[in-house]
Amino acid sequence: MALMLALCTGAHGQTAVKIWDAAPHNAFTDLARWKDRWWCVFREGASHVSPDGAVRLLTSADGATWESAARIEASDADLRDPKITITPKGELMLTAAGAMHTPPPKHQTFAWFSKDGRNWGKRVEIGEPDYWLWRVTWHEGMAWGVGYPTNGGEAVRLYRSRDGKKWEVVNRELFSEGFPNESAIAFDGDGSMLILLRRDKGLQTAVLGRAKPPYVTWRWNNLGVRLGGPNLVRLPDGRLIAAGRLYDGKTRTSICEVVKDTLTELTTFPSGGDTSYPGLVFYGGEIWMSYYSTHEGKTAIYLARWRPE
Repeated sequence: MALMLALCTGAHGQTAVKIWDAAPHNAFTDLARWKDRWWCVFREGASHVSPDGAVRLLTSADGATWESAARIEASDADLRDPKITITPKGELMLTAAGAMHTPPPKHQTFAWFSKDGRNWGKRVEIGEPDYWLWRVTWHEGMAWGVGYPTNGGEAVRLYRSRDGKKWEVVNRELFSEGFPNESAIAFDGDGSMLILLRRDKGLQTAVLGRAKPPYVTWRWNNLGVRLGGPNLVRLPDGRLIAAGRLYDGKTRTSICEVVKDTLTELTTFPSGGDTSYPGLVFYGGEIWMSYYSTHEGKTAIYLARWRPE
């Protein structure tokens, strides 16, 4: 079934197209450009937290008309926060955390791989039990991710993998102040890694970390802004763009620029209430962004486009 849903207009002349609202609750997105098509993944279920959470994958040739390519379920878990990436072998890789119905473990991160986006192999357990490996970022043939503890503990851990299946811990005590959890990773031209971390205790403000290889010694700075569902994309001109949920005043999903240790809001998209978890792709001179929001009443999936100045 192909879907092309309503267009809504937001502040600063921004528009976003609703591309899916079939399930009672549709949320937690990511986006990829692969084999000349768009691929958008998200969780669908009865509610924000429910035992029936499954992964839905949509595809589109033009970003306007979408169809379902796959749906992945788990009889033993609520599948949450799916992410999509492209491996060095040219395959699609999906990841999601399973909130297990009968612990232990409480959570286990899984991965699936596909050569066509429609047929997916058996799930693979990745990372460590009860460490939510939230997003996978490939760089120069290596996969990187930050895992946060879900069953006790304070510190997030940095992981790496050469094949996306077997992972090792690079740093067991990456950062521990203020319950750090959701993350995004980017790289500088000199190979330095940057990590944007959400925090939900104490100041509840995001932090930005920097480290040079081998990514053991880190310098962290408080950005002074609360940010949910963070993501990062590096533009061809070197600018670092972040997106996520901002909480000051009206809750909203926005695009920001990271300059040194500051986060500056650039534009806001139609959004409100339960919103955020954007997927980011720079393509054709524009940032394409998937996200979810409840500003129209039902939690639905949206696709937005924005051209940086």
